[in-house]
Formats: sequence, structure tokens, C-alpha cells
Amino acid sequence: MAKFLDARDTLTRMVLLDCSGVAYLLVINHSEHPPTTLQWVLAVLAFAAALLLHRRPPINLVAQTVLFAIAMVQLDDATINQVGTAWAIGELALWASRKSFLAVAVAAVTVIYLICDPPSSGHLLQSLMGLATNLGLPILLGLVVRTTRELGVQAEKRAVEEQRRRESEHRASRADERSAIARELHDVVAHHVASMVLRVGVARHVLPDLDPRAAEVFDDVHRTGTAALTDLRRLVAVLRDPDRVRGDAAMTAIDPSALPAALDGAVETARRAGVVVEAEIDPAVVELDAVRGLALLRLTQEGLTNVAKHAGPDARAELSVVMEGSDLHWSVTDFPSSPAFPPAFSPASSPASPASSPAFSPAAAPVDIVPGGGHGLTGMRERVEVLGGSLTAGPSGPGWRVATMLPGDHPIAALASS
Repeated sequence: MAKFLDARDTLTRMVLLDCSGVAYLLVINHSEHPPTTLQWVLAVLAFAAALLLHRRPPINLVAQTVLFAIAMVQLDDATINQVGTAWAIGELALWASRKSFLAVAVAAVTVIYLICDPPSSGHLLQSLMGLATNLGLPILLGLVVRTTRELGVQAEKRAVEEQRRRESEHRASRADERSAIARELHDVVAHHVASMVLRVGVARHVLPDLDPRAAEVFDDVHRTGTAALTDLRRLVAVLRDPDRVRGDAAMTAIDPSALPAALDGAVETARRAGVVVEAEIDPAVVELDAVRGLALLRLTQEGLTNVAKHAGPDARAELSVVMEGSDLHWSVTDFPSSPAFPPAFSPASSPASPASSPAFSPAAAPVDIVPGGGHGLTGMRERVEVLGGSLTAGPSGPGWRVATMLPGDHPIAALASS
């Protein structure tokens, strides 16, 4: 029934109409008045026109009307051709874009009907009423189907417009949030970091006779602060203009050829913080795509930073970066310097809840732990999942191990390498 009333599925209606006409000739009218040869010829022509011209309602109406006129003049029973003409009028009502076009077609059919089968004296009104019924019902059905279709199209358009409006409001809301975060980063965080970098630089300048070890610490703090300011500026730029990320690879990627040096820099930074790092870095990392290369660098920085923060002075860490085909295998394992220090990646090492571990006490806490929310693992897991990997973290001997595998066949990696 749904296909029968579908305005676009004219062929289904024509097939059903032709089947009903054949049934009329073979069954309903066959016993009392067997169809004549001419009746079959006109019926077959009407059936063929309905099928061949089902997508051209005006031409189909003309053909059906001509056959109807011949049937009225030559046959005693013109029912088949009368129904064909009425149905063609209904299809035209469904198709015509202007009511005037439909009115002209109805008037033409009426005139031909009255000319070919003039009513007897006193029966004009009766003939017109019969013709109005025969043509009115198909026209009404066509107009109803057409109106339903138009209402459905309008409803779909309104739904699409409403969805676009909601998406626009959502984008505007997120843009406002990003702008607020960008302002806070720029006005508060970046300001304080810049102030720290400036003061360290001044201290290094006014104290030229420092112990070389202290001078090295000052220089390291100055380099780290300068790098943090650069990253903050990039982050603020991304928050204020997300589209820029798509056009600027420097915002989201690192040159693979520079990756080994960047990893060595992250390892050296951890060593300067007192961590003994044993690094195994596969030279094949230069073949990584830019997106996974940046992910590898950020994971390494976060992993070694967590060891430096939470595993205690003189802790030991093992960094493993291995390429197996196009897949990247990465892990960091920490070995705390003392049982008093929880593993770097364990829940007890979260700065937000230092008292959650019996082995953790304020007296035993490393002095350089930075207060925070303990979101390092969450951020690492989110970064890995975007690239099709999964992060695992758990005990490994006396310490803790965090590891992942970044597949080379992930769509993002494939796109970045193309």
C-alpha cells in the first residue's frame, strides 16, 4: 500500500491498474459479454500506454483519451478505456505543478466525452454527474497523495533546518568555551610561566659565579619554561581557531626526521630531574607518520615526567620504543628508588589522593610533586584511543608499567602518511 501511494512509484500503480483491467475482461465481464477483438485491441493499447508512458502523465492522458473516444464510438462497453482515462487524470493531478493545467485537461476530457457520447434529451445533468464521479475520485486521490508528499518534504526540510540550528548553537557554545579557556591560559597560566622564565633568566644573569650544577639546573628550568610557553601559545591558537589545526601540521604533528632528537631530549630532561633512564629507541621511528610521531613524543614526555614526579629521587625507568612492521610498540616501566614511593602510574601516585596508599606519607613524599588532578593516564589513554590503540597500565615487579601499541593501518595514521 505504501508503494501504491508513493508519488514517485507510478509504475507500481500502472501495473496494478493493468492487472485489474485484464481481470475485468477475463473474469468479470467474460461470462455475460465476452470481449470483442476491438475491445481487446483498445484495452491492450491502453495497458501498453500506461506502462510505457507512466513517467509522462500529459502524453499518457492524451493517449488514453484518444483510445477512450474511439471506444465510446465503436464499442458498447468502454469501461477499460474510461478507467484508463480517469486514472491518467489522477496521475496528472499528482504531477501537475499548476492547477490551471489540470483544469484545462479535465475540460478537454469532458468536451471529448460529450462529443463522442452526447447525452439524450433530459439526461445531460445525469451524464455530467457520472463523468464528475469518474474523474473526481482519481483527481481527489492524486491531490491527496501530492499534498501528503509535499507536507512530508516540508517536514523533512524543517527537521534538517532544526538540526542545523542545533548544531550551529552547539558549535557557538563550544567556541565560547574554547575562547574562555584560551583567555584563562593566556592571561593566567602563560603569564605566570612567562614570569617564572623571566625571573630564572634574571637570576642566571645576576649570579654568574654559581656552582656549575646549579647553573645547569637554572638553564634547564629556563629551557623547559620557554618550551612550555611555546606549547601554550600553540594551544591558545588552536582553541581560538580550531580550523587552523587542519591547515597547520605544526599544531598537531612533528616531523618524523626530528623525532629521534625529540625523544632524546625527553630522556635527557628526565635524567636531569634525577631519573636513571634506560632507553631503547628503534631507529625505524623515523618512518612513522607525523600524527603517531607526535603521540609517541607526548606519551614519552608524560611517562617520564610521571616517573620523575612520583617515583622518588634516583628512580630508574626503562623506555622501550620498538617498530614491528608498521605497528609501534611503546612502554615505560618505572622502578621506585624506595618502597616509600608508590609507582609512578599506580592509583596511589595520583597527587589528588596521596593518603589513599598506606605506604604514602607526607614525610616520604618527594618534594617536587606538583599538585594536580591525576589526569595523566586519562590523557594518555584518550590520545592512544584516537589512533586505534589501547593503553595498559599495571604492576611490573616492584614498579609499574604503562604500554600501548599504535597500529599502522588505522585510518588516521594512513591519512597522515599519505
